[in-house]
Amino acid sequence: MLFRVRHTTHYKYSSRVTHCYNPANVVPRDTNRQHCRKSRITVSPTPAVTRKRADYFGNKAFHFEIQRPHTELVITADSEVEIEDRDLELNLDLGKSYGQALELMKGNGNKAVLEAREFLLNSPMVECSEALAEYARPSFHSDDTLKACVNSLTARIFTDFAYDPGFTTIATPLADVLAHRRGVCQDFAHLQVGCLRSMGIPAKYVSGYIETLPKPGEKKLVGADATHAWVAYFCPEEGWVEFDPTNNTPAMSQHIVTAFGRDYLDVTPVKGVIFGGGTAPILEVSVDVSRLAVRDTTPV
Repeated sequence: MLFRVRHTTHYKYSSRVTHCYNPANVVPRDTNRQHCRKSRITVSPTPAVTRKRADYFGNKAFHFEIQRPHTELVITADSEVEIEDRDLELNLDLGKSYGQALELMKGNGNKAVLEAREFLLNSPMVECSEALAEYARPSFHSDDTLKACVNSLTARIFTDFAYDPGFTTIATPLADVLAHRRGVCQDFAHLQVGCLRSMGIPAKYVSGYIETLPKPGEKKLVGADATHAWVAYFCPEEGWVEFDPTNNTPAMSQHIVTAFGRDYLDVTPVKGVIFGGGTAPILEVSVDVSRLAVRDTTPV
């Protein structure tokens, strides 16, 4: 399946910014289920310096520096992404059990296992806790497949927590999300990552996009798609598997990965340092995800 993704970030400042330096994670990375065929990033005003590189986690990082005064900043990323069609129901009865996965994580010199252990550690926005383990524990049984355990946790988060964009901000502590049982996709991804790590399972925060489809008979609105967040957990001998707690589903073909990290701070779409700009800049974000025929590969 082939998608074209356009992600536009527009900042409006109340006073002039004299200089800025920004890293961005807005280009889809390559994974075992997707390949970014091509991409282009445009920035206005035109940067004096740009740089592309792979960051510590292998994400496609883009850095830019603007050295002249401006009151608006627009970053547009156009990408073409090919995704393996995986819209099939997972067989939850196949795979390593939770107990087997825990044992295989111990004293294992396998490179993939050693690298995955990093995602058992606390990170700036996700700390393991007994409270998280207590919430997760009813989903985890030693003889059940790890896949079934994670699927159960995903379903419980979907059922127990209300989607409430007005309740949280980027800085809302995970303990508040757990206590009040509400939040948005970022919060639910952090929650599931914390639960999995607290149960001894390595887990990544996944940033990306999700295609939204209009109701029958309605026209899809420009900019109606969204940035999104979900999780990936690691099982020895099986690798990384992605689940979306906000939508109670494994990652499907419409889940387009931009970046992996320990938590949101590792994969923030746009961040940086600015000089000037006043207070409370206005931020507008627009995302368009469109399906392409395989032969429809006009230049991005």
